[in-house]
Amino acid sequence: MADNRTQIGYLVGGGLKENFRVRLIVSPQEIQEGAFVVIQSGDWNYYGIVTDIQLGATDPRFADEQTEVRFPANIAKALHGQTLYVNLEVLPNLMLEIGPEPGSPEYKDWQGKINAGLKDAPRILPVKNVPPHHAQVYLADQGDIAEIFGDPNEGGNFIIGYTREQNHPVCIDLEKFVQRSSGVFGATGTGKSFLTRLVLAGLMHYNKASVLVLDMHNEYGFDDVASDTKKAVTGLKTKFKSKVRVVGLGAGSTIRGQAPDFNLEISTGDISTADIETLTRELNLKETTPTTLNALYGSFRDKWFAEFRAMSRDQVVIEDERGKKKEVPAEGSVAAWANENGVNVVAAEALHDKLRRLFNKPYIVEKPAADSVREIIQSLENGQHVVLSFGEHESDLDYLLVSNLLTRKIRSAWEHKTNEFRSHGKVEPRQLIIVVEEAHKLLNREMAAQTTFATIARELRKYYVTLLIVDQRPSQIYDEVMSQLGTRISGWLGDDDDIHAVLSGLSGREALRGMLARLQPKEEVLLLGWGVPMPLPVRSRRYDDAFWKELLGGGGKRSEGQNLKELGF
Repeated sequence: MADNRTQIGYLVGGGLKENFRVRLIVSPQEIQEGAFVVIQSGDWNYYGIVTDIQLGATDPRFADEQTEVRFPANIAKALHGQTLYVNLEVLPNLMLEIGPEPGSPEYKDWQGKINAGLKDAPRILPVKNVPPHHAQVYLADQGDIAEIFGDPNEGGNFIIGYTREQNHPVCIDLEKFVQRSSGVFGATGTGKSFLTRLVLAGLMHYNKASVLVLDMHNEYGFDDVASDTKKAVTGLKTKFKSKVRVVGLGAGSTIRGQAPDFNLEISTGDISTADIETLTRELNLKETTPTTLNALYGSFRDKWFAEFRAMSRDQVVIEDERGKKKEVPAEGSVAAWANENGVNVVAAEALHDKLRRLFNKPYIVEKPAADSVREIIQSLENGQHVVLSFGEHESDLDYLLVSNLLTRKIRSAWEHKTNEFRSHGKVEPRQLIIVVEEAHKLLNREMAAQTTFATIARELRKYYVTLLIVDQRPSQIYDEVMSQLGTRISGWLGDDDDIHAVLSGLSGREALRGMLARLQPKEEVLLLGWGVPMPLPVRSRRYDDAFWKELLGGGGKRSEGQNLKELGF
């Protein structure tokens, strides 16, 4: 069974708590930290990854003395072979019963018991025991990787990268990936947006979930130019055409000179007082703000934002009974409303001042030309994907307000559809993934309790909605949200707190810390969590023309059936 594998050593010690120790029989320069290895013992295969490579000696004096200088080369080599060695530390993850040698009588008996239901069919299990001393250790071959991570030729298995030693393809299971929230992490400049494009292209091609991308920096919809290499970068709209709808923020907005499919305008009636409270830090709102907002809603209900925006700060001069002139709040002013409703005038006027940053936003209008929020929701329900590009409105204030408001509406729609499906047998909701860039701005400890996103991460999985969060500072994301993430794909991280955050809640995290810190700054990622059976560092795929040819096929003439499928028929 091991004929196609490369033997690298044999087991000499260790255990489940302290990892396995493997004596290396090949040059240590042929093995990298993170190598995927198979330990074969009788009817079982054990799968693990190399977490450390250690030089050893039978006696410290042999390591200290340079015998290659004192003795001829052949004698020095023989002495080295007897006295100096290299051990690998292997973190065991999975085990699989493979049965006796195929074709043997024992194998026929073993298979017969399985077919008769007398024995469970082999399945991949967490490691619960250890192989014996001197069990042989091999580098995993393509068959092993397909066994554990999935066959690249089967639908739903998306190649995310390749093993670093032998370039074997490694897949993530998209069916599992979409079932729970996930994250793409990496320090600035490690290629997070390219990695996210890869994953989104796989999800769109897989076509079992709709994707809403909150595209803060206008990177995902239309073609772009890479900031470091200055090379052209293909947009998702270019490849998926009618499947992807690019939405611009505000009437008449364009994205790098290109017209979106339609524009998003927000009605003043859609802005809730809770939406304003999520902007507390950004607008530097005071502790009195909730009281003032509640009074505004009590006075005007859903029209509170428009009415508050229309209020003046005017004063009028009047004469009292004695003929003395004095200034009093004009009718329709903030102060007049505050006095009438028992609200502190200073607090009301301070809030009015703070909200002027929103009052002047061109995308907030009293009567939008169309219900673009509803159109976004319908597009997602119909199996299309939406990229909301913020265009010129790239400030944190725009991002926080619009993304939270839109997600709140979507959450409500999906909860309603799910309840209809479960209670009345209506159509099952389509799985939805919301992609959140700069996630720490929405999911930090202060914001998490107020935004819709934390609710989605914690409990919306049962309503068919999950998050894909993209961030360079995972340590700033609320730890309760991080603990809910299923699949995590992480590039290099230099900060210890960020590394700790990405590995939180995972077994063997101490062994994985160094591996994450020593990834190449580009094109290497560590796969972790729900969508992959075990942690594994891989060389990530490149987002280039070769990727698109592999994903979508050649650029030949499309059939009528392909065109109809593209249009959703």
